[in-house]
Amino acid sequence: MNDSTAHWRDHLIATPEAIRRLLNATRRIAVLGIKTEMQADQPAFYVAQYLVDAGFDVVPVPVYYPNVSTILGRPVHRQLAGIDPPVDMVNVFRRPQDLAAHVDDLIAARPRAVWMQLGIADAAVAERLARAGIDVVQNRCIMVDHRQLAA
Repeated sequence: MNDSTAHWRDHLIATPEAIRRLLNATRRIAVLGIKTEMQADQPAFYVAQYLVDAGFDVVPVPVYYPNVSTILGRPVHRQLAGIDPPVDMVNVFRRPQDLAAHVDDLIAARPRAVWMQLGIADAAVAERLARAGIDVVQNRCIMVDHRQLAA
């Protein structure tokens, strides 16, 4: 393994201490694939609600619901790259097979981190993001980790 290969792997975040540091450094989170209040019983809504309640500035980025203009009282965005000011993290609620379609937008948005929720992982997508200098968390629930690890 050469140095450049080792370097991108440093962006794959998995240890509790690295996750704690990431969460404590994060303030603004785009939630890609967020659901609406009509689906309040689904993780793609109630995890985002938890983040708002925990004090994060949440930016809704739904994939569906073209007629919805606000979620959680915040304006909806349709692309990550156009969010201003930029987000620190993108929290992803998309099926693993749908992730690749979002990679270019994720890289263009230049978040510090991309967090793929529990059950969501894709090694090729994670590598592309990591090689772009973006920290990646896979297959973990941000709500659970925040409750357990954040200061």
